[in-house]
Amino acid sequence: MSRILVVEDEERIASFIAKGLRAEGFTPTVVGDGVTGFDYAMSGEFDLVVLDIGLPGMDGYRVLERLREERSPLPVIVLTARDSVTDTVAALEGGAADYMSKPFRFAELVARVRLRLRTTSETLVSDDLTSGDVRLDLRSRRAYVGDREVELSAREFALAEVLIRHRGQALSREQLLSHVWGYDFDPGSNVVDVYVGYLRRKLRASLITTVRGVGYRVE
Repeated sequence: MSRILVVEDEERIASFIAKGLRAEGFTPTVVGDGVTGFDYAMSGEFDLVVLDIGLPGMDGYRVLERLREERSPLPVIVLTARDSVTDTVAALEGGAADYMSKPFRFAELVARVRLRLRTTSETLVSDDLTSGDVRLDLRSRRAYVGDREVELSAREFALAEVLIRHRGQALSREQLLSHVWGYDFDPGSNVVDVYVGYLRRKLRASLITTVRGVGYRVE
């Protein structure tokens, strides 16, 4: 039975989420401020966090930042009334696995919770992914080229992980957007190309091959 930490200061919403999660077979725990939320998240007792942004004590962005500093692998779904593109990108770049804006449909939240739990479970089957001298430590979320550690952002690491997991397979930009960013981008967005460029510079220029008319592939 998966344990879900709900960090939400609005009692009505927190109660609604907890009741619904319990009905779906999860074990929810609710806390109402960011400081307590961070402490609970670092306890090792939870499988996923549903996190509000506008929290007392420590806002959700700072909670994400501190979890990233501690290299916590705990998946976080941000659930907030803030729905601008800037807020969405800030949350995802800060290490959130997914982002939903209020008001929301509970069925969609449950679907995303199940998806993130399943993805995390599949990830933890093996601690490492490798391609040549590039190695991703999935548990600590660290990347290495040979013996040298390379600093990657949460999105860069996720993109490298998807590409290496599917090495030998050409993945379209749409597939990469779906796997890594988890929400719809403008079809004309070049965000995948930009991040591939980041990875080529940080890891190895020849790591990722461009497949003309399709997308990208790791051999």
